Amino acid sequence: MYNRLHHVAKHLTRPGGGHSSAAAFARSKKIHTAACLIIGDEVLGGKTQDTNSHYVAKWCFGLGISLKKVEVIEDDESAIVEAVRQMSKTYDFVVTSGGIGPTHDDITYSSIAKAFDLPLKVHPEAYELMKKLSRDKKFNWNEDSPARKAKMRMVELPTDSTKPLEEQFIFPCTDLWVPVAVVNGNIHILPGVPKLFQKLLDGLTPVIRPRLDGVETFRVAIKTPLPESAVAPYLTELQEKVKSKDVKVGSYPHWGKKHNTVTLVGKDKAFLDSITPEVIKNVQGRLVDPVKTENEAEDDTSNTQKQPSQVVVESESKAEQTDK
Repeated sequence: MYNRLHHVAKHLTRPGGGHSSAAAFARSKKIHTAACLIIGDEVLGGKTQDTNSHYVAKWCFGLGISLKKVEVIEDDESAIVEAVRQMSKTYDFVVTSGGIGPTHDDITYSSIAKAFDLPLKVHPEAYELMKKLSRDKKFNWNEDSPARKAKMRMVELPTDSTKPLEEQFIFPCTDLWVPVAVVNGNIHILPGVPKLFQKLLDGLTPVIRPRLDGVETFRVAIKTPLPESAVAPYLTELQEKVKSKDVKVGSYPHWGKKHNTVTLVGKDKAFLDSITPEVIKNVQGRLVDPVKTENEAEDDTSNTQKQPSQVVVESESKAEQTDK
């Protein structure tokens, strides 16, 4: 997987500047809900750790989008077809990660095209930009070689001939030739390489923002010395009390530490502010920075869940990186 991701990243980027973004894409339907589809045998097999869904979750939270589902599936056409059809029907915004490289097992474009009865067509702008931004200046683009066919797989995209190209393909970044293909109005196809995925998703922000309802989501974090069993009865009553205000109450333990975290998440900041003192009193806690608390929880997870097999994979990746 690492070799494959490295190969894709090499083809999709170049140092320095690039082309201008075609940010003309706009649709009237508002975005309230989202789903993320991670595609890759390597994720399911434990060789590659998925970080893209976590990035999507933070991105959605920051924009006030409710991420409703994250699903990980194998590189299998029928699985991809079934998943994207269901997600497109159910959620306003769908992002996929992985399976758009030059190798035989990169089948995301073709599978999503099949899901919506669309042909794969060479995207002319992406193709010209790929040639222009290629790092291999000696590559023969006129020769019908296996290498050229492999490269062409990355610009043969699901295309609906009844819609304008600018509504189906977005170029969010000036130094990447790869577009974000938009299928069925709400499926956004991104590469699985984390750095590229994150860059393209962030690049979509100004395109997506006009389709939001403008209501931000807020999170309050309260550190408590009490065990979860002690605060559970109160939090159960609290959740019942605030559910009409669409507030979610959460409790998160920190393994090996002498505190836990209680969170309040909602869109009505004034209401959250009004109930916070009561919560602090009842859990004998104090306010903390939600971002720092989140990072602390991530540290707890990495410290307690890292297994010897993961260390081996990391060492292998570093060795491959050194070879490159």
